[in-house]
Amino acid sequence: MLLLCLAAAGWSGNFVVGRLIHSTVPPVSLAFFRWLTATVVLLPFGAPRLRRDLPVLVQRKGTVLVLAATGVAAYNTLIYEGLQSTTAISALLMQSIMPLLILAFVFVLFRERPQVFQLLGLVLSLAGVWVVVTQGSPFDTGALALGEGLGWILLAVISYALYTALLRQRPPVHPLSLLTATFGLGTLMLAPLAAAEAASGRFLPLTAGSVAAVVYVALVPSLLCYFCYNRGAELVGAARAGQFLHLMPVFGAVLAFLFLGERLHGFHLAGAAFIGAGLAIAAAKQRPGHRQPPQEESDTEGLTARNSEQCSSPVERLGEDLPSRVTDR
Repeated sequence: MLLLCLAAAGWSGNFVVGRLIHSTVPPVSLAFFRWLTATVVLLPFGAPRLRRDLPVLVQRKGTVLVLAATGVAAYNTLIYEGLQSTTAISALLMQSIMPLLILAFVFVLFRERPQVFQLLGLVLSLAGVWVVVTQGSPFDTGALALGEGLGWILLAVISYALYTALLRQRPPVHPLSLLTATFGLGTLMLAPLAAAEAASGRFLPLTAGSVAAVVYVALVPSLLCYFCYNRGAELVGAARAGQFLHLMPVFGAVLAFLFLGERLHGFHLAGAAFIGAGLAIAAAKQRPGHRQPPQEESDTEGLTARNSEQCSSPVERLGEDLPSRVTDR
């Protein structure tokens, strides 16, 4: 359980760090150097597997490119862009709707119909998001101007939900091969955007703070949390492990208070209540009489296929509790 708590805390810290340095480190550069560093660290371990699995990856290059674009390049860049103008607490709360958005993508892409409870849960959770986005004034569209950064966060959530739904189409290769390939491709996709950002005068400053931030987001959310979470899931089971991810807003709120001076407001609590109610209703069909037969939890490929925050937004494990089995675990 300690490992799972550490993973949730580390992922929460990604949002706090992104907000902490938002005024000095541009978002694309932060994302680019994050994945570049993580790729360099991972390469010695993943390269042997990557060479062996390269023919399969090339054969399924379309899928690999989409996974790299949505799970690596887009998600974290959009998160860091959103944190330029919104609080870490609000951004963390928005992550809670991902499991339900996955249902929507699975229906659109694979025609797996959600149940009535899941649709009701989706509506309630989206209502909670709307309360957070409008900062407690759901009927006043003028409030949207105050939280425009949440638009980027929503795009990030949508991107990662799509990535998670598409994981069932991942190539049949070793997890380290897929991880290394998507890390590397995502870094390459971000390279021209980072160059353009630097050309516009926004570049990564070589200060102790910026370097420490890059090292943290590259090693802790991208790699360390990945190993902590997978080992924890192996020890306690995937379903129980998924519940620990709901600690992210809690850890995030504490960290944001300590390091950013952010405070919880009434609209945060109201939005969280709607989102929580939506998740609870969507999970109501998980009663014993309605559950699908569980897949083997020793499926190491499933446990290690998390390759975008893989670790900053961890819904693949939450997704395995959904009837659609969107992560094919």
